[in-house]
Amino acid sequence: MAKRLAIVLTEGYADWECGLLMATARGDCGAETVVLTPGGAGVTSLGGVSISSAGAVEAVSPDGFDVLVLCGGTIWQSDAAPDLSAPVGRFMAAGKPVAGICDATLELARLGLLDDRAHTGNFSGQMKQVGPAYRGEALYRNQPQAVRDRGVITASGAAPVSFAREILNAIGLGSDELFGYLGMYGDEHKKAPA
Repeated sequence: MAKRLAIVLTEGYADWECGLLMATARGDCGAETVVLTPGGAGVTSLGGVSISSAGAVEAVSPDGFDVLVLCGGTIWQSDAAPDLSAPVGRFMAAGKPVAGICDATLELARLGLLDDRAHTGNFSGQMKQVGPAYRGEALYRNQPQAVRDRGVITASGAAPVSFAREILNAIGLGSDELFGYLGMYGDEHKKAPA
């Protein structure tokens, strides 16, 4: 049976953060990606791309999915951020990975998931600024690559390649060939030959 990824997009989601993951999962791994949104409403990205939803994230069950992925966007820094404690809690209780990139890591911090796990995000002080109850400062990894620790995957908004790699690996879709393919997307950051 094909793997299924629940991808949570919100109003103003960051186009680039889950695009590579979704395309690679579907095109190269034969997985199914299902877009869920708060309340099941259509959303528009920061770049102006309108997306219809397959359903409400609040109702998602881990029984039908292998991972829950929260895409970043500016909403996570605002009072309009959705409360995803119920679906995130269901996935964690079922032993299924939960991933957050960029500002979506703030929701994972609010929920206490980053208090006792290695993690990363956009910058070290952001989680405490947005979520005063956050207690994971000592476990924050100031690095450009995604971090995976005990079922939780985090990344900065500048790390969609390693974010995709960690998610696909966590759900059993990783391979040397796939990681080599994903690595090509980061080659532009290497120093050009003289």
